[in-house]
Amino acid sequence: MNTNAAPARTIDRNERPPLKILLAAPRGFCAGVDRAIKIVELALEKFGAPVYVRHEIVHNRYVVDSLRSKGAIFVDELSEIPDTDQPVIFSAHGVARSVPEAAKLRNMFVLDATCPLVFKVHFEARRQYDAGYQSLLIGHAGHPEVVGTMGQLPDGAVTLIETVADADAFEPIDPEKLAFTTQTTLSVDDTAEIVERLRQRFPSILSPAKEDICYATTNRQAAVKEIAGECDVVLVVGAPNSSNSMRLVEVAEKAGCPSGYLVQRASDIPWNELPPSGGTIGLTAGASAPEVLVDEVISALKERYEASVEVVTTAEENVAFNIPRALRDTAPAA
Repeated sequence: MNTNAAPARTIDRNERPPLKILLAAPRGFCAGVDRAIKIVELALEKFGAPVYVRHEIVHNRYVVDSLRSKGAIFVDELSEIPDTDQPVIFSAHGVARSVPEAAKLRNMFVLDATCPLVFKVHFEARRQYDAGYQSLLIGHAGHPEVVGTMGQLPDGAVTLIETVADADAFEPIDPEKLAFTTQTTLSVDDTAEIVERLRQRFPSILSPAKEDICYATTNRQAAVKEIAGECDVVLVVGAPNSSNSMRLVEVAEKAGCPSGYLVQRASDIPWNELPPSGGTIGLTAGASAPEVLVDEVISALKERYEASVEVVTTAEENVAFNIPRALRDTAPAA
């Protein structure tokens, strides 16, 4: 897996090689990301600038820079925000319980953009703990969603499981009172291996009532699997700190594509890694990457290749989430 663009190869525009672009669908924005961005935009429209956002609203530099240009101020911690009546927005990844508690002490006007599917994981973790189960969380250390989920319970109450080796090494207090949840943006296949190992070791482990990995992550990975075996290279439009985007690169390579590359936008295309005499390239986008960046990549490929685009659709999505009540009179009618 490579995330660095190589110097561009010069291609004679009069002798452009043929290229087939297999465009995966679904791709790009999911309902949770779309909702989070709308919350910031509607808050700016209703309350004016500035609007404060704790952490990147979603993991995409283009989106963050666009919102910043409209008056959003992004901070790492609430302590960076002055006393204000302006909205304070929590990102789509969710926050630990201590964050809204701190905001309440300062009488902040909070709009929570946490994805409802992340809220579901928070609820499950608290319910498991309240029922007396020892809690495991399958996820990646340091990811904001993992920090927020572990922060739903007292310090030390959640054990993070990142790999099958972690599942092998874990020793429970009581194997009959064990439960797990998962980060929503993981590799479906890798997570299934970890869950299988946990179930082998602890047959009575309590699992979530419904799959924690979100529908958008599952659908985007399935779409990449569909095209990967036909591609010389798969390009994934997304950010290096976007878990679901990074997983798409890994999924492409495991599903039979020789090379997968993460590109934030067209300027990151690793031209020297693309087939010089033409071939087939797969293209998709992580759940926090806007379609305008996909279009930008396609336009750049068409500049250097005689390119055709074939859309490969594996699922249809029609999920939408409600925005906070405080903004509903600002939102356009559906």
